[in-house]
Amino acid sequence: MTETKLAPGDAAPEFTLPTADGGTVSLDSLRGKRVILYFYPAAMTPGCTKQACDFRDNLSQLTGEGFVVLGVSKDKPEKLAKFVARDALTFPLLSDPELAVHQAYGAYGPKKLYGKEMIGVIRSTFVIDADGKIEQALYNVKATGHVASLKKRLGLA
Repeated sequence: MTETKLAPGDAAPEFTLPTADGGTVSLDSLRGKRVILYFYPAAMTPGCTKQACDFRDNLSQLTGEGFVVLGVSKDKPEKLAKFVARDALTFPLLSDPELAVHQAYGAYGPKKLYGKEMIGVIRSTFVIDADGKIEQALYNVKATGHVASLKKRLGLA
């Protein structure tokens, strides 16, 4: 498996994915807005819940600064809908069960988990500018404290 890693200045790979509420979101439809696109391993797990709730709790500030927040996992829309309802998540969660978008962004591949080498979802966050270019590509981020460190990087803290 070849690893695709995106870097600032790269064109953000296009996508259209189903959402938890039965709709779809495409990157193309968000042109003109800055997008925070984050990939997480699995809905309703402790780390992913912490990260999603952090985004939820900081959403008004992020949207106030002109950002759209999108979370992506390999979970099916039905599971994402349960996650949204359980944790009152207020931003779209996107379903990528075939991992095509994960792979396009380099968010799926070799990683270490508890010291073991494995293939899986790499917790990653991308900031995409209004023209659809990668502004920041952050791989192997930590679930806890990630939103606070992202806000610092964006000059919002």
